[in-house]
Amino acid sequence: MRYTPAALALALLVAVSASTSYSAPPMPLDPRAATLVQAGRTAMAAGNVDDAISDFEAALAIQPGHVAILLNLADATRQQGMLGKALHYYRVALAIDPNNQYALAGEGAALVEKGAVEKARRNYDRLVQLCGNDKCAPAKQLAAAIAKGPPPPVVTAAQVEPKAEVSSAQVEAKPVVTPN
Repeated sequence: MRYTPAALALALLVAVSASTSYSAPPMPLDPRAATLVQAGRTAMAAGNVDDAISDFEAALAIQPGHVAILLNLADATRQQGMLGKALHYYRVALAIDPNNQYALAGEGAALVEKGAVEKARRNYDRLVQLCGNDKCAPAKQLAAAIAKGPPPPVVTAAQVEPKAEVSSAQVEAKPVVTPN
């Protein structure tokens, strides 16, 4: 009886350290999904973002929840300018693998593009903590995105309404009447 608390504490310590030190290896890609992912990457390289998104979504339908597919899909939607959708895919990837450095960096870059630089800095701090320093590639990419800052807002013609102004010359002008 007197060793029970010590044994429980030791068992708890071993269980917690074993579960946090190691993570499950990534799932292998289904061959059909791998073919679609490769086609999507080829389409992205050629500048066909719509085709790439279609390929990545099809791969995700074949193998739902695969982190690599989610990251490719998030990058493609971010490149297309759909930042909300990209953030969704990054967050789903982070829910599956909370320590995925590329998901953290991608989410941070999307946050910068949306203008949420402080949230992106939190991602950067977490990346530095995971990497052990700021020299890993995802941390460098996010640091560069933060340094660049959010893009300037784009103003379209529909957002700018012309003001209806009447000049004093128009008000004072009197019609000229000519006798018949």
